Amino acid sequence: MASTETTAKGSAAGNSAPQDADRDMAGLEAGLDALDAVRVTRTPVRQVLVQKVLPPVVAVALVLIIWQILIWAKVTDDYKLPSPAHVWDEVSNAWAQGTLLGYIWTSVSRGLLGFLLALVIGTPLGLLVSRVKVVRAAIGPVLSGLQSLPSVAWVPPAVIWLGLDDRMMYAVILLGAVPSIANGLVAGVDQIPPLHLRAGQTLGATGLRGTWHIVLPASLPGYLAGLKQGWAFSWRSLMAAEIIASSPDLGVGLGQLLEQGRETSSMSMVFLAIFLILIVGIAIDLLIFSPLERWVLRSRGLLVKS
Repeated sequence: MASTETTAKGSAAGNSAPQDADRDMAGLEAGLDALDAVRVTRTPVRQVLVQKVLPPVVAVALVLIIWQILIWAKVTDDYKLPSPAHVWDEVSNAWAQGTLLGYIWTSVSRGLLGFLLALVIGTPLGLLVSRVKVVRAAIGPVLSGLQSLPSVAWVPPAVIWLGLDDRMMYAVILLGAVPSIANGLVAGVDQIPPLHLRAGQTLGATGLRGTWHIVLPASLPGYLAGLKQGWAFSWRSLMAAEIIASSPDLGVGLGQLLEQGRETSSMSMVFLAIFLILIVGIAIDLLIFSPLERWVLRSRGLLVKS
């Protein structure tokens, strides 16, 4: 009888052990789910204004105040350093004449189209260099050398080869941006853990399918950095081409506006062109690349959406 009771107790204990383990595992999973769960709330408008809008506004205001103080202190002649009011008058005149938006659109349309062309060429080139050892050994050093070459050096040969037209502008943009985009993608591919590639191959993701589903998504951080640098090179290359190459057929972009200010010794026009170039560069970064960067970080769990 005693042995029967002992056997029953042992059987009950043996049956309860797996149940306790299952409950512990369920509790552990629930705890991990609670840690992973992020409460998404709408950020108050006041907090957005204080954290994101107010700092740049204060920075701009400080620049204007310091600028005006330098004018009042007469640190240099007026024709060398115009006042903020004179630059604003230049903006008002360009707006009244209907030429302000034309200056911006001429350069922005060229820059964006040239960047898209560089994207179409640089992406497959970067994939080819990163995945084929022979191509990498042959072209990799050339891409690095082209990336370090100042884009302004391409303007004279482009003018001689293609003439004073938009083809010359786009050629300079491509020569400046394609190496950066390709090298950015190569860097992103090099940072992919080999385990990811082997896992993709095991699951049948090879060839173009593996490139689309494994290589490109995994290399997005480096690729995005290359895209940002490619846009910066595109914009700087375009400005250099517009400053050096001038023709009525090319229209008047921001680079030509800057050169016109130099030729006429109008520092207010020079400052206007510089500010417009800066504003366009900042706007492209805020409207295109910053959202892309946040999306990439959020998709990898590195940024909490609030």
